[in-house]
Amino acid sequence: MRILMPCAAFPPFVDGGGPISALVVATLLKNDGHDIRVVNVGDEEKFETYQGIPVHRIKPLNLYWNYYLPRSSWKKACWHLLENGNPRAYSFMRREIQSFNPDIVLTDSIENINVATWAAAKSLGLPVAHTIRSAFLLCWKGVMQKAGHACERQCGSCRLTALGKRFFSQFVDLAIGESNDILQRHLKEGYFRNAALQRIPGAIPDDIAKKARHYPTDRPFRIGFIGAHTAFKGLDVLADAARLLPEDHPIEFYVAGSGRDAFAEEARQRFPAGKTKFLGWIEPETFFPQIDLLAFPSIGREAFGRVAIEAFAHAVPVVGSNLGGISETVVSNVNGLQVPPRDPEALRDALWEIASDPRRYEAISRGALSAADDYRASGIGAAYTRALCSAIERRKTPR
Repeated sequence: MRILMPCAAFPPFVDGGGPISALVVATLLKNDGHDIRVVNVGDEEKFETYQGIPVHRIKPLNLYWNYYLPRSSWKKACWHLLENGNPRAYSFMRREIQSFNPDIVLTDSIENINVATWAAAKSLGLPVAHTIRSAFLLCWKGVMQKAGHACERQCGSCRLTALGKRFFSQFVDLAIGESNDILQRHLKEGYFRNAALQRIPGAIPDDIAKKARHYPTDRPFRIGFIGAHTAFKGLDVLADAARLLPEDHPIEFYVAGSGRDAFAEEARQRFPAGKTKFLGWIEPETFFPQIDLLAFPSIGREAFGRVAIEAFAHAVPVVGSNLGGISETVVSNVNGLQVPPRDPEALRDALWEIASDPRRYEAISRGALSAADDYRASGIGAAYTRALCSAIERRKTPR
């Protein structure tokens, strides 16, 4: 099968789990014997091969592509308007599809590549699949939060500013979500009305840890955090919980990732001095062997939460928020514990429950390693192949 895979983000540019997940999917499909080409927006146009994956880097189809850099208000407004249906993106992606001549178009997130890609594929009679990795189609901020609290439904302003996104989603034949939660959120708001829905979680390498962890006796117990230093990820909640833990117990905090604003700096300063090590951006393969327990205290509904399954692959238990995709991967008393969001006391209690009991820690570590089996790459790759073959056979929307 020939697969054109337009991606919102793809390495080496990494701003979180999304680009890594896109690379994983592309690699799985290639290893399954499919002919694949990734299309990704960047600063210059070029063809290259990245870790064995053919990639066509293209110049921005919108006013800009890197929305993490400061922009004027009018440019931001225009960018969001064009993300609802960009004629330039439609024309360019139609030519790209004709050039590669795929059997199916699989978009991995849709920012910058644009929802018009779905219409371009459909105009050529091709089936369309889409992998949802965030709430971008539902919320112009991409997080579905107001004043630090998760939104249960799409608010009026987001609904109005996403009319084009909802309209173009009718051209998708298969909507893939890494969690049932993210699929149902879109379905509830009227998206993907002609699409089959398929939950396919994120993948980890088949080569996972050989055995569960032993409770450390020759060093302090290490609680880790990895991700963007933002309010959404709950770094400040973890910092407050850290200050509530018993001072006389040997516990350290290893914090990976970075932040760009005053919130990130303030949150980092709230961690106990002398007990916290800030590692910056490092690879998960380097990070997880250094910690014993992962804290995942997001205050928003993660579409999936890739770091949880990466922790399982290293037999590291997870204490995570009980909402969104995290609630579907972290099972209390099996591979970790669930806690309410925005609750430092509850987070402290859960962390202490595991960190203070060696036998309990080792039992939950065994559960985490066992849970990793559900996310092995070989099984997830086969699930993608089956889903895409089904989408090719099923063409519900008209040309």
